[in-house]
Amino acid sequence: MADKKEKGAAKPKQLGKGKKDFYAAGKEGKLERKKRNCPKCGPGVFLAEHGNRNSCGKCGYTEFKKK
Repeated sequence: MADKKEKGAAKPKQLGKGKKDFYAAGKEGKLERKKRNCPKCGPGVFLAEHGNRNSCGKCGYTEFKKK
């Protein structure tokens, strides 16, 4: 049999953003959305913020930022 190589130490798993990162407590204790919603998909689907654009991961809708 061939010799098996030793595996390195396991890297810690990176966690994605949770729902708590998309909302903030506003006036009178109401929740406010931090990011914009997709105009095609509707509320609950947020636009991802990139350097020069905002894009929807679900439908692919893209808005380019003005300079």
